Amino acid sequence: MGVLVKNATLSVSISLTALQIVGFWAPEGLTEIQRCLYRWFGVFSFMFMLGTYIFIQVVDLFMIWGDIPLMTGTAFLLFTNMAQATKIVNIMVRKRRIQNIVNDSDKVLSQVQTFEEKEIVKSCNREMIVLQVVYFSLTLITGLGWATSAEKYQLPLRAWYPYDTTKSPAYELTYVHQVGALLIAAFLNVGKDTLVAALTAQCRCRLRLLGHSLRTLDKGLDTEDKYMLTSDQEKTVSSRLRTCVVQHQETLQAAKELQECFSEPTFAQLTVSLIIICVTAFQLSMAQPDNMVRLLSMGTYLLNMTFQVFIYCYQGNQLSEESFEIAGAAYECLWYKFSLRLRRALLIVMVRTRRALRLTAGGFTTLSLASFMAVSKKILIFCKSVSIKRLKYTL
Repeated sequence: MGVLVKNATLSVSISLTALQIVGFWAPEGLTEIQRCLYRWFGVFSFMFMLGTYIFIQVVDLFMIWGDIPLMTGTAFLLFTNMAQATKIVNIMVRKRRIQNIVNDSDKVLSQVQTFEEKEIVKSCNREMIVLQVVYFSLTLITGLGWATSAEKYQLPLRAWYPYDTTKSPAYELTYVHQVGALLIAAFLNVGKDTLVAALTAQCRCRLRLLGHSLRTLDKGLDTEDKYMLTSDQEKTVSSRLRTCVVQHQETLQAAKELQECFSEPTFAQLTVSLIIICVTAFQLSMAQPDNMVRLLSMGTYLLNMTFQVFIYCYQGNQLSEESFEIAGAAYECLWYKFSLRLRRALLIVMVRTRRALRLTAGGFTTLSLASFMAVSKKILIFCKSVSIKRLKYTL
């Protein structure tokens, strides 16, 4: 049992490894005692990263109730932690179903043989790795910015503690806990968000492989000097088309499972992200320019939350595009050499695949670039109105 979770794509492997290290993705093959110890380790990790911090932030929020600047300073990270806790609970409750999705896609992508198919898998993996690196970089810059922006005997983030945090060694211990929990939780959040996006990317990859199979239904058959296929060639093409239909149905089922497992948590995350973006924009408009590190970290946090929404919407949009292009891929094969019966079967496949596959967030909004642009437009309008009010207040 290695530390790195093996998978056909590195992006999924990284995400699952991050979950496994902190105790939220139990390795397969554990004994009953090992599984019990692993659960307790997961409980400890949750309390260290989120549980304790959520409690002290809620208490702090009640103690400063009515002071809008202080409330927004506490609430923006509290909402992030609560959304992350929801996603952790969802993954642990639906771990078996998610594991089946992972195993199913891994089996399909690991069995590719031709050079073209391997290039398709590599292309999808590279794209997801780039998104992971950008997301990780923004998270790292934000976390380090918060950790280094605290003034002497002040904590990086607001929270209530039942002791005086301005005295040693309480201050040093609390500071280490805040920074450590913040960085670990932030990187874990990257792993959970990119897991959903990476599994969606794997569904996209399976659809692209399906399109390639439809384009090459006659591959290996001597059809260049013939107007029609022979009976043996017809049987070969019919068998390949039947395999494509099965692959399409299995991919649709995997996408349906993704929708059922992550639809509600995705809706909660997008809602919280929008709230946090607005709150962070308000904090930036109210912040004083004397602490540039703090301002920069808040700015990267704003970009981080926006990029988080973009990842979900981008992968959902690309999944719809790939599913819609399968009919065109089927048309690119040598269908005019098929028999009437085989043409009808291919036409049925084309009609069925014309209905685009869509993922939604809680059934309220479709994950697409159009949705992301609509959200971005509203955020820009909000930021502009806040900036105008701040300028009027300053003058």
